[in-house]
Amino acid sequence: MYFVYVLRSQKTRYRYIGHTNNLTRRLKEHNSGFTKSIRFQIPFIMEYSEKYETRNEAIKREKFLKSGKGREWLDRHVT
Repeated sequence: MYFVYVLRSQKTRYRYIGHTNNLTRRLKEHNSGFTKSIRFQIPFIMEYSEKYETRNEAIKREKFLKSGKGREWLDRHVT
């Protein structure tokens, strides 16, 4: 099982989109500063997630959500 997730920085309101096979572990990694490029934005909260059977499906959806149309979709349906 794979997940596409959207995190929201409580500090800057920055939105981070990614995929993983373990949501709990990944959120902990983000909030511990594991991802160096967004370390200064912690803490994060899980704003949204979707479940997929395969990694390829999750990657495809992640790419969509990172696109202009995907960000518009998130703005309408999540925030």
